[in-house]
This record gives sequence, C-alpha cells and structure tokens, in this order.
Amino acid sequence: MADAEQSLVNGVTNLSVNGNEKSKESGDEFAKGWGFQLPELYKLAVRFYKEKNGKALKLKYQDKLRLVAYTKQATYGKYRNDVSPEVGFLDVVGNDRRQAWQALGDMSQTTAMAEFVKQLDSLCPLFRPFTEAHNAEKQEQERKRHEEEDRLRREAEEKERRRLEEEAQQQLELQKQKQLEQEMQIRAALNQQTAVQFAQYAQQQCPNNKQQQEELIRQLQEQHYQQYMQQVYQQQLMHQQQQYQQMQQQAGNTAPAPPSQPAPPSQQMESPPTQQPASQPTEVASTPPQANSVTPNGTEGTTEKRQEGEGQVAPPALLMPASVWTRKDIQSFKDSVKHCQENVIKIGSLATATVRVPTHEDGTCLFWEFATDYYDIGFGVYFEWTIAPSTTVSVTVSESSDEEEFDEEQDPKNDVEQGTKKEDRPPTDEIIPVYRRDCHEEVYCGSHAYPGQGVYLLKFDNSYSLWRSKTLYYRVYYSR
Repeated sequence: MADAEQSLVNGVTNLSVNGNEKSKESGDEFAKGWGFQLPELYKLAVRFYKEKNGKALKLKYQDKLRLVAYTKQATYGKYRNDVSPEVGFLDVVGNDRRQAWQALGDMSQTTAMAEFVKQLDSLCPLFRPFTEAHNAEKQEQERKRHEEEDRLRREAEEKERRRLEEEAQQQLELQKQKQLEQEMQIRAALNQQTAVQFAQYAQQQCPNNKQQQEELIRQLQEQHYQQYMQQVYQQQLMHQQQQYQQMQQQAGNTAPAPPSQPAPPSQQMESPPTQQPASQPTEVASTPPQANSVTPNGTEGTTEKRQEGEGQVAPPALLMPASVWTRKDIQSFKDSVKHCQENVIKIGSLATATVRVPTHEDGTCLFWEFATDYYDIGFGVYFEWTIAPSTTVSVTVSESSDEEEFDEEQDPKNDVEQGTKKEDRPPTDEIIPVYRRDCHEEVYCGSHAYPGQGVYLLKFDNSYSLWRSKTLYYRVYYSR
C-alpha cells in the first residue's frame, strides 16, 4: 500500500510540474475536437463520472484519486486547509486524496479541467459517445432556435409588408375618391355651360328621337370635358416651364433641379370653372368639335391616330399621380432582398438602369421599394403604352440616361417641332420625373394605379456620377 501511495504522489507531482505544457489546449481547440467549450465539457465529464462510476465505469484506485484531485483543483485551485476536511490518522483514503490534491501544486483551474477530461477520455471509451450525443442534442436545439427566430422574423416582415400595403391602398382609395369628386364637379360645371348648345345641336341632328339625342349629348359632353382638361394641363405645364427658365436665368450657371411634372388638373383645381352668364348666348356649330389628344413629344393628333401603331394602346387623357413615401428600416429591407440576385443591380458610373414591369392581368396597382449602399441615385417612373408579350420583369443597363434623347436629336425624322416622331416607339407618359433620392438613408416606396395595359419603366439614373458605381436593392409587386 505504501508503494502504491508513493507512486501515486510521484505521478501527480509530475503532472503538476508539466501540466501547463501538456494541457494548453484553448477553448477553441476543445470546441473543434469536442463540440463544447472547456467549462461546459468539464461539467459533462463530471456528470458522466458521477453517473457511471461503479457501473459502466470501472477504475483503479490510483485513477480515482487522480480524478478526484483534478476536481478539487478545478473547483478551489491550490490546496487549502479550510476547504479540506479533517481526516484521522487511520483514514487512508482521506489522506491519499489530500496528498494527491497537494501534489498538484500551482496547477491552474483551467489546466485541471483539461486534464480531468483527457484522463476520463483515456480511461473510459464510453465518454466520447456520451459527449457526441449531447453535442448532437445541443445542435438540434440550436437549429430549432434559429428556425423559430427566422419564422418570427418572416412573420414580422410579412405583417409589416401587409400594413404598408394596406396604408398605400387606403391612400390610393382616398386619392381616387377625391379625384372622382373633383371630376364630377368639373363635369357638372361644364355640362351646365353647354347644356343649351348641345341640346340644340342634338335636336338638329336627331329630330323626334329623344333617345338618340340623349346619347349624342353624352358624347359631346365627354369630348368637351377631355378637351378642357387637356388645355388646362398644357397651360400648367407651360407655366412651370416658364418659371423654370426664369429661375435658370436668375441663378446663372448654378441651375436648380427641373420642376416636377404637374399633377392632373382634376386634382389641382380647387373649384370648377365658372358658368358663363345666360345673357351671352353663343351660336351652335353645325358639327361638334373633334377631341384632340397630346402625344408624349408634344404634338397633337386625334385619338384614332394614336391607336394606329401595332401593339400599342391608346393612353387616356389623364394619369393619376403616384403615391410615394419612405421608411427607416433600410438594413432589414436590404437583408430581405439581397438573397435574390435578380433584385440587386450594380449600376456603374455614367450609367442608367431601367426596370421594365409589365402590367398584370390580375393586378390593379403597382408597388415599388428600393434602397442603395452609401450614396444616392436618381429615380423616376414612366408608363409605356404598349402590349407586352409576357409579364416578365426585365432589367437593362445603358451607358447614359440621355441615350434615347441623343438618338432623337441626331435623327432629322424625329423633329418634335415639325410634329413627327419615330413610328416604332410607343407613346410614353411621365408619372414621376427623375430626381436624385437619398435612398442610402431610408427605403423609398411608392405605388401607382394601373392606367391601362402597358409597361412601367422604373429608371435608376447614375449618369451624374463620374467615378462611383451604385449597388441597388429593389422590389416590385402588384395588388389585386
């Protein structure tokens, strides 16, 4: 027995001297080899030792003393009399445990933990499968936790998207209602002005047929309304262009940004046109006036002429304005978009990207959201009156935003002042002019009610930047 005790003390003493060199595995090394950090792995090892000792774990007396000494050193550090129970002279086991603990000397608690794990692993082959089973359970719990977090995040994003969509839909409905009320007021005032004239004309064209007279009067009133709104719209546009020219002359070389396109007159007019006095009758024309429409390049022509192009759609007299707003959760928006490569565009310097979004047969309104990294970018929305072969969204990147305008200037057949245009180019209306947006600070959002069948053109303009390219995150969708 004395020889066994002496050999045990000598073995533990050698461990205390060389322990720091033998057990310098860091927490990262234990995490790679075992799947746990050292403190957590040590707790598992102690738990395994207490559960399996004397059952699946059959150890020699010296091995048990050594493991117990490691646990004391890992818990209290260097041997201390105040935490070591008093043992009698005849208490052999107690004396052996005290001597084994004292023999560890100044071994650090981390080294004691590592030596306990390594010693238990070498003595019992069942210990490593035990830790692997717990590691698999831990990974499964971690996976479930991540899945739950992702589910909650997706639910929150979907809830926020629905809320924003509902708010945009409510704003759209309010705008529609307001526009309808203003349109009714304008129509009522115009119809009151021309009631006598149109009635006389209808009586001349369809005598003794009340039904045909009423139908003719409705057609004349509709033509009169469309002509009146086009005239008001053109007058407002010319007035803003004159103001812009005056501002340029006053500012000199530092010209401000061009004025935005005015909203449709039905939304800008605060009161309907005044009625002419009844004491000023006008002579009724023998034939009603033809309703003219204005093409995108400023020339006038009948509505029938604008329908001649194959695959083109005749635009209405007016377009509803777009609804625009911003929100602050720019990072979460980028994270939700960047997983889809089609929704991330790299726009080089002096370049322009155009996203073509055809109208969908099941949709009534288009929504868009976009943001950039670090710098702003120009943005505008146009509507092309054409029939797209499919509903696929496409992206084109050109070297300059002025490429189309340059082509028109070089082609003498496209002289706007002479009232001609390219025959193969469909009519296009401007919904939102291109302005620089601070979309690197917040998410820019917007919506627009379908004016008819055609293709939306979302233009992202970086042509003003000589050196910097921009990374664009965008998303488009429609509502029923």
